Amino acid sequence: MKNKKVLVFSNHLKPESVSALSNQFEVTFPENDKFTQEEIYKLLPHYDAIVPVGYKVDKTMLDIAAGHVKLIANFGAGYNNIDVDYATRLGIVVTNTPSPVIEPTAEHTLALILTVSRHITQYDKQLRQPGTNPWYSHRQPSQNIFGKTLGIVGMGRIGQSVARRARACGMNIIYHNRHRLAPEIEERYQAQRVELDRLIATADIISINVPLSAETHHLINREHFLEMKPEAIIINTARGPIINERDLVEALQKKWIAGAGLDVFEQEPVISPELLLMDNVVLTPHSAVADMETYNAICHNIEQNIIGFFEGRTDIDRVNILP
Repeated sequence: MKNKKVLVFSNHLKPESVSALSNQFEVTFPENDKFTQEEIYKLLPHYDAIVPVGYKVDKTMLDIAAGHVKLIANFGAGYNNIDVDYATRLGIVVTNTPSPVIEPTAEHTLALILTVSRHITQYDKQLRQPGTNPWYSHRQPSQNIFGKTLGIVGMGRIGQSVARRARACGMNIIYHNRHRLAPEIEERYQAQRVELDRLIATADIISINVPLSAETHHLINREHFLEMKPEAIIINTARGPIINERDLVEALQKKWIAGAGLDVFEQEPVISPELLLMDNVVLTPHSAVADMETYNAICHNIEQNIIGFFEGRTDIDRVNILP
């Protein structure tokens, strides 16, 4: 398939990480960190597939790609950087890489739950400050998670992986999905489906695990924070705009909730400055899947999606179905 050409937008996807792809296709990488948008526009009509790392694939880009690009192979599980509906109308297939991110994202979620609940970063900071005595006088009571209720918003594959870990820690599971899970899955995690309002009001810890869409944008907002327990903690390892960040800042400042663990932010890479000053907030830079094992697995998944697509296979991670 050397007659097929693949354009990689950024060197975040390194040539050595997709050697199998380069063996079968003509793959173009930028000489520097990434192609400029103008360079991408000029190159698009000459390529069969693109890997748009670090860029939004909007209507303008898709119009240029139309009639040439047959496949958009996205890096990662989330694909809100791509106008999938318009790509579908143009006959362009979109794929993602959901499987490699499941376990590391769930692992990072549990790490944030424990770090916020047990005040790990607060204690670490206090111990490092000269003249403080965190052993007793400065200690703020932390929270156990054993016996507490975890509310999972989005009980898909990542949400279920979070539930498995939480059950091992002795937590009770409630979840909110548009549709109820199969009874055997609920039984596996001893999980109960509830409406979002009930989950918000009763959960001790809330984990956001839904994809970002028009329906989930600002799914959690001021109204919900007012209904949460004052000792509640919210964790987001999904996408930043699912939570209204300004409302979250207000909820934390006014102590409507106890804390937050955030791996994603509404205006990445910009973070609300108030969050940076709060001891009861743990922040990580969209790093749930930043380890090399996961990176390599994602790269391999991208290779298999591109190779499989041009071989006509159906076992690829398609996001859309063409009419």
